[in-house]
Amino acid sequence: MPEDEEAPEPEAPPSPAEGKKPEKPKKEKKEEKAEEPKAKAPKKLEGVKEDFRYIVRMANTDLDGTRSVAYALTAIDGVGIRVAEALADTVGVSRTERLGNLSEVQTDQIEATLGKLGESFPEWMVNRPRDWETGLDLHAYGAEGNLRVRDDINRMKMIRSYKGVRHETGQKVRGQRTRSNGRTGLTVGVTKKAALAAQAAKKEEEGGKAKKEEKPAAAPAPKEEKKE
Repeated sequence: MPEDEEAPEPEAPPSPAEGKKPEKPKKEKKEEKAEEPKAKAPKKLEGVKEDFRYIVRMANTDLDGTRSVAYALTAIDGVGIRVAEALADTVGVSRTERLGNLSEVQTDQIEATLGKLGESFPEWMVNRPRDWETGLDLHAYGAEGNLRVRDDINRMKMIRSYKGVRHETGQKVRGQRTRSNGRTGLTVGVTKKAALAAQAAKKEEEGGKAKKEEKPAAAPAPKEEKKE
């Protein structure tokens, strides 16, 4: 009989190096498809005309056409809700109508009336009654209002009025307390106890100097007479 051939023994897996953990088989990552965000369609407004304007230019300011006339006009500097409502009533436009629904003729009429508020509004309703240059009742708005305020402050500084001096020094102008609020400079955070202690120490130093100055000079020693 032919000699039985021994079956080869299965090879053992190589032992991992000492101090190193066996590497785990990497799992294949599923490719995630990046979905592009879909752009949201703008909401359709109710009661909008075909020639609706989303932005209305008035008094060098871009106004939101989707808002009502009364609240859209408040975006202009110097125009509050009270003035805006009175302005809409003067022109004959509904306060609750969207500004973008108005025609160009109506918006031009609103802007023209805004420039002549002093003539149609009472004195107590404008922000510049009895103007010192012209003596008329004016209502400053937009960039003109900021320019007028700056000119008034500069005029008070030039004539050296109390308010002008307070503006120059950066202090409160309208009579507010400045002991605890509006403190500037290095005095911030000084407590009353520390201030009193410093004042007492200063007085002691001044008192000690005065005592040293008051001490009389020592009298010269008498001369000894020589005996004959």
